[in-house]
Amino acid sequence: MTNGIVDRRTFIGSLVAAVSTSAVAVSTTRADSHGGGCHAITAEMQQAMTPDDAIDSLKEGNARFVAGEMLNCDLMAQVKATADGQAPIAAIVGCIDSRVPPEMVFDQHIGDIFSARVAGNFVNTDIIGSLEFATAVAGSKAIVILAHSSCGAVKGAVDEVKLGNLTAMLENIEPAIQATPLTGEKSSSNKKFVEAVSEKNAQLTVKLLLERSPVIKGLVDDGKVKVVAAKHDVATGKVTFLS
Repeated sequence: MTNGIVDRRTFIGSLVAAVSTSAVAVSTTRADSHGGGCHAITAEMQQAMTPDDAIDSLKEGNARFVAGEMLNCDLMAQVKATADGQAPIAAIVGCIDSRVPPEMVFDQHIGDIFSARVAGNFVNTDIIGSLEFATAVAGSKAIVILAHSSCGAVKGAVDEVKLGNLTAMLENIEPAIQATPLTGEKSSSNKKFVEAVSEKNAQLTVKLLLERSPVIKGLVDDGKVKVVAAKHDVATGKVTFLS
């Protein structure tokens, strides 16, 4: 320690050790190799997964959700199993919309995923830092930027809504509006435009995340993490991966 400032490498190293050591204490095992079961994920299981494994687990979970075949897990058992540590397989950046809870949409459970939620599913410094922790420190293998249909934040941005702090927040979606070809009127009543902006916003958020985080970009370049965009249909429950 010099002048009260902890060396960055020492700090990150201690975090990694703390996360890994506590997660190893979780002794239960999953019924399948990709996660998505009812038992807590151990550090060894997480480390053995590839980014594609993590994304496959989310896809399989969404298929269960859409089919109405979600796993009926003992959540209190998971609470106890993860009390001393966690080893989530992925991080989801989703909207605050009440119809799109990531754990339910992907049929994941306690200790399975990190979940960051903000209207419009964009990233800022705080969320990017959280995602760096999720991947570089806690070992998650994938980041999913999860948009959804009929997004109120996108509609508000298209309509240029002005309301307190919401005004500044909606500005985060403006790049997607500008990058989306417009056919017809520029308003939230133009459903095709709204849905196109929603998808473009998720895709641009992936790009922005990699531009603003050398940490995550390095993990992606090394094949340790994948960052993808996806969209949830609130009418069907189905998640479509866009990239």
